[in-house]
Amino acid sequence: METIATKIAGYLLQSKAIIIEPANPFTWASGWKSPIYCDNRITLAYPEIRTFIRDAFVQKIREVFPDVEVIAGVATGAIAQGALVAEVLGLPFNYVRSSPKDHGRENVIEGQVFPGRKVVIIEDLVSTGSSSLKAYNALHEAGYQVLGMVAIFTYGFPEATDNFKKAGCRLETLSSYEVLIEEASRTGYILPEQMEILRRWKENPSQWKP
Repeated sequence: METIATKIAGYLLQSKAIIIEPANPFTWASGWKSPIYCDNRITLAYPEIRTFIRDAFVQKIREVFPDVEVIAGVATGAIAQGALVAEVLGLPFNYVRSSPKDHGRENVIEGQVFPGRKVVIIEDLVSTGSSSLKAYNALHEAGYQVLGMVAIFTYGFPEATDNFKKAGCRLETLSSYEVLIEEASRTGYILPEQMEILRRWKENPSQWKP
């Protein structure tokens, strides 16, 4: 039976928001070599896909965080989806920069801030969690009650699990690395030998070499 997680994984592959190329690995900003690259902003070009993701966010938030009063998107990847989700829910919207703006009011949180209100953070991608949790910390320091974060996709690294646990931030995701590679294998997007490479990379991504 197709689930929301498998449907989104299929959409990410179909739109090439996620590219899998074990023979031509990518270099992440961290310096890690990776057989996979994710840019979920590409899904915004496809109305059917962005609407499905928006509705999946809305469903998840209504189920898990029914008391939400504000939606916040993490810049830049989750600004658009965050605004779409806030529109459906009829809630205020903020977005959170990775660092303060270098002019004007030097904001980290853009938009009207509502200290004391309950906020849910929208994120497009979680890897180690360190950049995502900057948004959590900024909103917490601004006086929000942060209920948690919902992301389109996670690599499922143990480091991210530990980081979110230490921060006290609940993380919910719409799809994951394991679901994605299973869907890629099922649909013939990758070959069995490529599946093995993807599994080995996940075991120790910082040390993986093609």
